[in-house]
Amino acid sequence: MTRDATGRAAELRAQIAHHDYRYHVLDDPEVPDAEYDRLVRELLEIEKEHPELVAPDSPSQRVGARPAAGFATLEHRIPMLSLDNAFSDEDVVAFDRRVRERLALETDVPYSVEPKIDGLAVAVTWEDGVMVRAATRGDGARGEDVTANVRTIRSVPLRLRGAAPRRLEARGEVFMPVAGFERMNRIAESRGERTFVNPRNAAAGALRQLDPQVTAARPLDLFFYGVGEVDGAALPERHSEVLAALRGWGLRTCPEIGVVQGVQGCLDYYRRIGERRSSLAYQIDGVVYKVDRFADQRQLGFVSRAPRWALAHKFPADEAVTTVREVEFQVGRTGALTPVARLEPVFVGGVTVSNATLHNMDEIERKDVRIGDAVVVRRAGDVIPEVLRVLPERRPADARSVVLPGTCPVCGSPVVREEEGAIARCTGDYACRAQRKERLRHFASRRAMDVEGLGDKLVDQLVEADLMRSPADLYALGVEQLEGLERMGRKSAEKLLAALERSKQTRLGRFLFALGIRDVGESTAAALASHFGSLEPLMQASADTVQEVPDVGPVVAARVVGFFANPANLEVIARLRAAGVVWPDQPRTAPEKLPLAGLTFVITGTLAAVQRAEAEERLRALGARAAGSVSAKTSYLVAGADAGSKLAKANALGVPVLDEAALLKVLETKRPPG
Repeated sequence: MTRDATGRAAELRAQIAHHDYRYHVLDDPEVPDAEYDRLVRELLEIEKEHPELVAPDSPSQRVGARPAAGFATLEHRIPMLSLDNAFSDEDVVAFDRRVRERLALETDVPYSVEPKIDGLAVAVTWEDGVMVRAATRGDGARGEDVTANVRTIRSVPLRLRGAAPRRLEARGEVFMPVAGFERMNRIAESRGERTFVNPRNAAAGALRQLDPQVTAARPLDLFFYGVGEVDGAALPERHSEVLAALRGWGLRTCPEIGVVQGVQGCLDYYRRIGERRSSLAYQIDGVVYKVDRFADQRQLGFVSRAPRWALAHKFPADEAVTTVREVEFQVGRTGALTPVARLEPVFVGGVTVSNATLHNMDEIERKDVRIGDAVVVRRAGDVIPEVLRVLPERRPADARSVVLPGTCPVCGSPVVREEEGAIARCTGDYACRAQRKERLRHFASRRAMDVEGLGDKLVDQLVEADLMRSPADLYALGVEQLEGLERMGRKSAEKLLAALERSKQTRLGRFLFALGIRDVGESTAAALASHFGSLEPLMQASADTVQEVPDVGPVVAARVVGFFANPANLEVIARLRAAGVVWPDQPRTAPEKLPLAGLTFVITGTLAAVQRAEAEERLRALGARAAGSVSAKTSYLVAGADAGSKLAKANALGVPVLDEAALLKVLETKRPPG
């Protein structure tokens, strides 16, 4: 190796890094693409002849890694926090009021403001100026190692510019620009390949490719919005100044960031960005406000895993106008018929929507939805799209009223509409294939009998092949029967049978929930198990006796008594017991004597050390009520990672908030918090 090769390689790396910065960060290229390509080719030739010159910050390392067998897990030394959400101006005003009250300020607070990029959060680390690792947000404490994939993003420097800290962890959002997304889809469509529905899904798929070369072919970008761990340099006193420092070190930040004064400045910024949302080069779903002064941030502190000094102000749910082509009825687990509008496909909320729920016949009649109507469809996040309202002025002359079928569209059994109720039900019970499928899915679900590997497609096959007349038939399955099903070899069949065998050991509350008694959810099933201790006294109980269980009223009591009065249900239970399904009896304890009696807990977000269902079950065993929504009667909210609107509501109502560590202490000590 010659000294000339060493010097030229270093020179080329510096030139290429400079041009990457000009092109991808400043959007101001100095040389034509052909000249840039010539420099890269020359460097690659030198590295090919002298492999010992390949450095971690070489452009050749952007796509140099081999495909991974799976993603390793990396721990965030400083947790990546989630943000509280605001959905109205009033939420933002309340946030600003709390900030000023805690800071004892009567003047306007300076806020750093920026669009909320609709992408994936990552933490990227440089040591001695060289990029060494990148991780997804994950659960906030640990994320996936996506170092090789983030290296392929051209706007991310492999070596920082200037006098950067000895160690710098910068946090940002990976996204796919709209133009790149559209170009990628056009190419895929011309090749007859699958297209992506929106830029965020495309970015997520690209970042989580096990082969970095696939990621490199996708048009990903990244905006940095803050820092985590920093060693070897003193940071400025304001968040906005840190963003300026990041830009000086060669990191790309969103060009729309700014600083405003007070709550009115925040709301004005929100409206300005909202008006320009459709013209931005990237998708956003709101804006983020952060108290700009770090001294103020430190004084404000945190609530659970969210800072008191930051807020995400979300845009309203996306809406679009389309046409109702037909209305069909789906049959659920309890026989309820749900009307579904089949729509002229329309792009809304980042996806193409062709179906929307109409809830029930009362809703159809209230909104006066007819087949052929022009309607407004709304989709918010992952919520099922719904028909918001009809546009009567655009109703065609041949629009048809929606008629409730007299017989089940699946099995032909009579349909009965409940008196003074909006729900219509198929009376076919287990004779109805649709009800059988949904009951079987419910029976095998994670929070019920937890039969691993029994997915929707397999359930469909079992019912269509008439192998499943009731859940008890699951435990009579053999390898030969399963092998005859599509995509079920002997190994898969044996794995499912092993899962069925494991599921036989359960708890009474889970078993009652799995039976699918109408209006008996997890919480009620656990309360019944705790009150009666074993199945026999519950099966023989009167409605008055069942109503002695906390939170069980006359309607639910009647459902429970009616279920156990049905000979078909008793036969299913007997067959399950004969197949070996067992559960230990629970010691009966007076509810008021349990340590958490009278307390209501709500769990939101992702827990790291315990599954939410298990935590709720353990709380109920201690006498607490595990609810699904926050109200003034909530005793405590447990906030895990990615806690959203429930946390915001709890703060607004003054409900005490616990983190996961506090919850685990309650479960271990069997005592109320504090």
